[in-house]
Amino acid sequence: MNNQSVITLNVGGLKFITRASTLQRFPESRLARMLNGNDSEFTLVNGHFFVDRDGVLFSYILDILRTLQVSLPSDFSDYQRLQREADFYELYHVSDLLSQEHLLKPKQEILEIRFLLQDTQAFFRVFGSFSLTISELAGRIAVFEEKLAGTNWKNHEVPSQKSLTPLFLEKPSHHDLIFQCGTDYSDQFVARYVSIKPDQRKLFSGANVLGLLVDLLLREGFHLVSTRTVSAEEKIECYCFERTRQPRPLTISTSQIQQHTTEPQRKVIQMHKRK
Repeated sequence: MNNQSVITLNVGGLKFITRASTLQRFPESRLARMLNGNDSEFTLVNGHFFVDRDGVLFSYILDILRTLQVSLPSDFSDYQRLQREADFYELYHVSDLLSQEHLLKPKQEILEIRFLLQDTQAFFRVFGSFSLTISELAGRIAVFEEKLAGTNWKNHEVPSQKSLTPLFLEKPSHHDLIFQCGTDYSDQFVARYVSIKPDQRKLFSGANVLGLLVDLLLREGFHLVSTRTVSAEEKIECYCFERTRQPRPLTISTSQIQQHTTEPQRKVIQMHKRK
């Protein structure tokens, strides 16, 4: 039987059609041995391989073999049963990945914006429970500074584009970032503008920056769950957002498949069999 042969399986009454090469992804597995007629658990009936196992769970097993990725629906909960099926088919590397439920389950993500409007300046502090989200957000926010010597800041709500200097965002930790916009009085008037991708505008007003930041989060799947005033004296406004973060698929590399057939791995297979 060549790798391109089309195979039909009846698993617990559900029919699946795939290529032999897909079932041979892990050469040491029972699915690969099935094609050679070397496993009595699989019965050939009218040209179809029949196995008395859970067909719904096998659909996930087959998807993993096709994509070499473990990616389950957000409402999936039968991790132990699916791991048991992977053990049955002797897909022990897949079984090990399925045992890491904390990497496969969706997680609730929290993000908080603290906004302080003080005279002509607006201060932002963004805190997130996922450092990766904060890093991605930092990559979309740019702050620019313009020095307005001897000129009233009110005449410069649109940056001149001549002397804008990019500024680094302040990141006290992996989970938060700080930036500001508006104008600061010193020997020279200093104006700060904020640009948030994909919007190309450089915004001067803190209220406009806040609105654009909220719109961005809503488009990214967050929803606003609460607002509150943190400090009545300083008028610090706090906006709390949440979203369900889908985990990234766990990918099985070619080297891991090759390692699966090494002698140490065969010993692991024998241990599983004795169980």
